[in-house]
Amino acid sequence: MSQPHATPESESDVPTPVTPTSTYRLQLRPEFPFAAAEAAVPYIASLGVSHLHLSPVLEAVPGSTHGYDVTDHSRVRAELGGEPGLRSLAGAARAHGLGLVLDIVPNHMAVPTPLALNRPLWEVLRDGPGSPYARWFDIDWEAGGGQVLLPVLAGPAESCDLRAEGGVLHYGEQRFPLREGTSGLALPELLAAQWYRPAWWREARTSLNYRRFFTISELIGVRVEDPEVFAATHAKVLELVRDGVAEGLRIDHVDGLADPEEYLRRLRAAAGDGCWVVVEKILAREERLPSAWPVAGTTGYDALHRLDGVFTDPEGAAELAARYGESTGLPRWPEAARSSAREVLTGDLAAELGALERQAGPELASAVRELLIAFPVYRPYPGEPDLPPQALEQATAAAGPDAVAAVRELLLRDPAFAARFAQTSAALRAKSLEDRAFYRYAPLLSATEVGGEPGRPAVSVAEFHAYCAALAREWPSAGTVLSTHDTKRSADVRARIAALSQAPELMGRPEGPDPQLAWVARQTALGLGRVPDAGPRLADALLKAVREAALHTSWTERDEEYESGVAGYVTTPVDLPAELAGAARANLLGMTLLHLAMPGVPEVYQGAETEYRALVDPDNRRPASFPRRALARLDAGAAPGDPAEEKLGLTATLLRLRRDRPELFRGYAPVLARGPAADHLLAFTRAPGLLVAATRLSHRLAASGGWRNTRLHLPPGTWTRLAPRSPRTDSAQSHSGPAEVAALLDGHPVGVWLRG
Repeated sequence: MSQPHATPESESDVPTPVTPTSTYRLQLRPEFPFAAAEAAVPYIASLGVSHLHLSPVLEAVPGSTHGYDVTDHSRVRAELGGEPGLRSLAGAARAHGLGLVLDIVPNHMAVPTPLALNRPLWEVLRDGPGSPYARWFDIDWEAGGGQVLLPVLAGPAESCDLRAEGGVLHYGEQRFPLREGTSGLALPELLAAQWYRPAWWREARTSLNYRRFFTISELIGVRVEDPEVFAATHAKVLELVRDGVAEGLRIDHVDGLADPEEYLRRLRAAAGDGCWVVVEKILAREERLPSAWPVAGTTGYDALHRLDGVFTDPEGAAELAARYGESTGLPRWPEAARSSAREVLTGDLAAELGALERQAGPELASAVRELLIAFPVYRPYPGEPDLPPQALEQATAAAGPDAVAAVRELLLRDPAFAARFAQTSAALRAKSLEDRAFYRYAPLLSATEVGGEPGRPAVSVAEFHAYCAALAREWPSAGTVLSTHDTKRSADVRARIAALSQAPELMGRPEGPDPQLAWVARQTALGLGRVPDAGPRLADALLKAVREAALHTSWTERDEEYESGVAGYVTTPVDLPAELAGAARANLLGMTLLHLAMPGVPEVYQGAETEYRALVDPDNRRPASFPRRALARLDAGAAPGDPAEEKLGLTATLLRLRRDRPELFRGYAPVLARGPAADHLLAFTRAPGLLVAATRLSHRLAASGGWRNTRLHLPPGTWTRLAPRSPRTDSAQSHSGPAEVAALLDGHPVGVWLRG
């Protein structure tokens, strides 16, 4: 059951809620431990952020470059410097006016090598369902014939070198515990006597009997819905919150949990009302975060979609989609999404589907499958009155009304079935959309991002304003992002690719034996541009893309001959056509400005305060490069020398303004332009005294004759430019009343003004 919020004894005991003004994400790894982060603190503080956001800090698989493969919830990761290193970092951050936000992973743990690194799992494998740790994991003992299937072998068990020695079972570098009294048995009898069955990794697809993270068998699901498991897995994190080491928490993959709201209420009661909590929750375009969740909001992928979309030309995007279909012969987005869902559910997630079908019964198997495929959002939640009408209608057409009605009833009356259905639905949406359909349907790669909608990528000015007004009203302290450790392309790569939507003819007709890969290669190369190591980075990204798309090869069924040809699609570094250079710059600065000025708590990804071009992981998790010297030059009065320095100066200006004058970043009000180019300007005010404006679709704007007589009706008062500085005068420019947009922007694609 959910635990109630703690009731303070007196007004003085009420914690002061912590809401960052902005955060800066650091990816920790053995090569960039706490000490390296501490050395960067003075620079990061000088940018103006209020909090450092750290990737997971608990003990993980040795050498892990991300930390999401937790092995021990009770300890801070030794490879990063251990708890002393984390507390030292927190102290240094505090001395510079910064707090810490921790990224935590409640949904899963690692199935590591060696297994003994995960002590709870080791004991379950040794002692079986009678182990006190058996409650930690979602294991279907009956489905496995009383054994946990461990898909860790390179081939069938009889072909592998398994041997019992020293009281454990050996296989290469892996070690397995032995059930008491079995160490002297012959190998066949010994294996049959264990609480687990080492198996060929291919068996996971159909026979796995524990819940995992998506399709990754090396990450086993954790039952944090159990109060004892919650307490054990959160004790160290909550200690760090109570001690003031951490002031905020990011909750990874909240949709993997059996009951996210119950979990979040338990977490809120334990962490206190003063802790800032955001959830990694991917919202569909019309979906809303459940209002009852006791959190500040999402981590911000819903904001990313609006920021990308408002700089996408709908007509050009449609033309690119038509050209892509003609070039590749592949179906349009709705069919690409449906076929990907069916493939993933019946293939990669066959074991998860089988578990649901066993619970529902064979006569309802088709209805379970069709409901999952038709589900329009990531998952349902406990307490929702019914399933989405769209899912019911589509599933009924495929599986029949009686079977669908029976599954619907089962979901309402069987909490265990409903939880597993929801968890499988979330995994299906992530794997079939983000990790398959987004790689197959590629007319405009900037639209194939987490939280995006490739079939409808453009966002109008009116829709952007409506989203921001709702965010300010309902979730004013939610996170917002543009680049993360999970984005397939950094914001600045997407800004360049999005410029193609304004001039689709400049995409050309990529040629090659595989027209789909040729298209993806050209757009990716144009987005990455001339950067260090562009060729190898592009080759790695393309190889990952073809495996994820699974049209000719995949991670599990590799076509070596096809893959050997992927490198042939890597061209020498190319830049955008010269005609789009201005549009790419306008997109880069416009997205940066809107992100840092809109409602919510903006996050800057490591190194993305300046121009940051990165592709899918691991490219986007390379060691950070901090532009210390460039910032120092700008702070000393130097003019920006290129778009990278323009972005850096704009970022520092907005972050420092958020830090020094947080009262300016309240509320939200659109400011509408009037005139022939009105739709090319997006402007709004925050509180009573901050005005920002950004040019959108600037290539189309120039082709139509520029701003001409377009005016912006400024709110009452005198508005003085804060940024960017005018290239023609050292004095601050002021405006009031109706202002010519051309004069207001003064040659810049963006502007920030304060009311005097």
